[in-house]
Amino acid sequence: MSRQSGGTDIDSGAAEIAHEQTYVSDLYRRLDDLRDQAERRRSGALRQDGGTQQERSQRDSTVAMYTDQVERLNAVENGLCFGRLDPVDGPPRYIGRIGLFDTDGDHEPLLVDWRAPAARPFYLATAAAPEGIRRRRHIRSRFRTVTGVDDEVLDLDADGQATDLTGEATLLAAVNANRTGRMGDIVQTIQAEQDRVIRADLNGVLVVQGGPGTGKTAVALHRAAYLLYTYRQQLATRGVLIVGPNTTFLRYISHVLPSLAETGVLLATVGDLFPGVRARAAEPDEVAEIKGRAVLADVLAAAVRDRQRVPEAALPIPVDEDVTLDLEPSTVAAARDRVRRTGRPHNLGRELFEIEIVHALAAQLAERIGTDPYADDPLGGDDAPGDPQLLGEADLAELRRELGANPAVRAALDELWPVLTPQRLVADLLGSAERLATAAPQLSAAERELLLRPALPGPTAPSGTPPAGTADDGTAADWTPADVPLLDEAAELLGEDDRARRAAQERARRRRIEYAEGALEIVKGSESFEFEDVESEILAATDLIGADLLAERHTGAEWLSTAQRAAADRQWAFGHVIVDEAQELSAMAWRLLMRRCPSRSMTLVGDVAQTGALAGASSWRSVLEPYVADRWRPAELTVSYRTPSEVMALAAKVLADIDPTLEPPRAVRDAGVQPWELLVPDPAELPDRLVERVRAEVEAVGEGRLGVIVPAHDLDRLAAAVAAAVPDVSVGADPDLDRRVVLVTVAQAKGLEFDSVLVADPDGLVAESARGSNDLYVALTRTTRRLGVLRLSAR
Repeated sequence: MSRQSGGTDIDSGAAEIAHEQTYVSDLYRRLDDLRDQAERRRSGALRQDGGTQQERSQRDSTVAMYTDQVERLNAVENGLCFGRLDPVDGPPRYIGRIGLFDTDGDHEPLLVDWRAPAARPFYLATAAAPEGIRRRRHIRSRFRTVTGVDDEVLDLDADGQATDLTGEATLLAAVNANRTGRMGDIVQTIQAEQDRVIRADLNGVLVVQGGPGTGKTAVALHRAAYLLYTYRQQLATRGVLIVGPNTTFLRYISHVLPSLAETGVLLATVGDLFPGVRARAAEPDEVAEIKGRAVLADVLAAAVRDRQRVPEAALPIPVDEDVTLDLEPSTVAAARDRVRRTGRPHNLGRELFEIEIVHALAAQLAERIGTDPYADDPLGGDDAPGDPQLLGEADLAELRRELGANPAVRAALDELWPVLTPQRLVADLLGSAERLATAAPQLSAAERELLLRPALPGPTAPSGTPPAGTADDGTAADWTPADVPLLDEAAELLGEDDRARRAAQERARRRRIEYAEGALEIVKGSESFEFEDVESEILAATDLIGADLLAERHTGAEWLSTAQRAAADRQWAFGHVIVDEAQELSAMAWRLLMRRCPSRSMTLVGDVAQTGALAGASSWRSVLEPYVADRWRPAELTVSYRTPSEVMALAAKVLADIDPTLEPPRAVRDAGVQPWELLVPDPAELPDRLVERVRAEVEAVGEGRLGVIVPAHDLDRLAAAVAAAVPDVSVGADPDLDRRVVLVTVAQAKGLEFDSVLVADPDGLVAESARGSNDLYVALTRTTRRLGVLRLSAR
């Protein structure tokens, strides 16, 4: 049993606030000192100029390090210190967003980082298990001003109501506060079951199942901050990736980690995980579901094999005005099979295929040139079997070099074994009914028809130009998120032929050396000849440095953070991957993510009852069995802090329809407002009735946020009506959550929360998706206070 004692005595409360204000002010002075020190050191590094490439790189790293420090210190400005632990024995321990130490004394901690072991009792201690703590104090502040304190005396004999919530007053104040359009951290109010997930071991796959309002997203973000703090050395170079369902969600959570003093995490959607592609285009759910099937890996492998052609008849190759060679199908087939047996990816196998074909053509041409009939017979005669070739090995090597550079030979090689980009392979496959039929016989004709990418409107492309809907390099004009795992799979199958890139780098290096040689010649040529008779030797610049070293010193090198380097490198292996709304990912998306995390150090957060995507998960076991068998750890969040009991009671009925065996999370608070339902007799009246209710809810929530969730098929009609009649409304593919009214589909609403929610046409939500009940469950549980439903009575 704990006893709340903050704010009951005005005089003592004011004295305690003043006492804490003195301490907190000292902490801010220490924070300012650290920030000033980091800024001075950064400025000093910026003033350094010149030097070798290594020295410039070290300077850039130093600048980046101190810039990161300044950003971290700026990020914890608000709410720096939020708690105090009073042990049974020993001095108080103040808990905050970062650790601060007294450098003037014995390096004693002034503020304990919330992630440190010494801070853990702040989240776990109870009257039954106080962990050596007699009192826990929650310190409320606004920027640098302490505004209040709430105390919990961990005393079994104290009077009061038993509760399993830690810092109940602070927690309820946080969940009852108006939403702001940005997710806040929960560092002050982490509960015991959340803390156990946050501090779980780094290794292996941890699956966190939690219903609406249990804080899954907040737990995932705080876990990222905890892991970076605890395993800094291990994760600093590999980084942490957080994958979210859409860009709106990522923007909603983007402020949380900086507020926890972590700025180096990569936030991305699946559509962002192929460098150079930002997949934002929409497509029907049934198309995305087909693209998400695991069998698409086999389809892409077949599509690659299909591009390794064997001609049906001999392929004539004119290598000279008077010479045409015939490339036989058997020769091509033998070369193709030999390369395939090596297991090389397609593009990396091209070089070996090229060698095989060029050698065969060179042998054929050498045979045409003939043998030496005079080698054994001085009188000469016609070529005869066994006569030695006229061409020696050196001649044959030169012949192969010439054939390898011959345009006709190059064209034949490009036709038989083209070097492909992933974009070209996927665009060609989805743009051709013939290629789909060849590569995907396991799909039905109707499914292949759905996959076929329609040509964009416009004139027919002339011969020799890419098909409509593709760019010159074969990239599709509009990639969808479901395309990105296909591109990644294609990249694995193709490999990267980097010969052209390496050749370009070598040419650039040679140009730099030529420029440096010219510069040194100018220096040498400008030397004075007035001292030609002087016997002493004068040291010149050309005596100290050569052209190659001078070129190296003037090579630019851009410093990139771990997150930036990871975002640009498709083959980057992350130290840890966190996936929010993990139940939404397809089988192909999981293949992509597992490649990004070969160590299988992952945290997967979600709720299978909220799965909306047709390609999403029906169980965690089905997702993980292909990769880790049964070697994964389940954890469950059972308490809903966000969703009030009145709303959860309504949502529980929908959950029972989804799966009667599923238990809804337990709500810990009442909103005091029952959900309401309005019947609309005529669908044509829905826009007007919705506008009326939006106006009423905006007035009811005051400065809070209203979310309006509508069926995707009716989005344009309802959005136009609301936007025309109500000010400060946001709608669109990437809505602005800072607006007072946000009109979204269920897919856009995932992971978000609002003070009030209106659900328009719930039966329409259910009818438009094969997972309609799941979608309705999501829609009903986005609110923290108020819920209204506008139902069409005609349905």
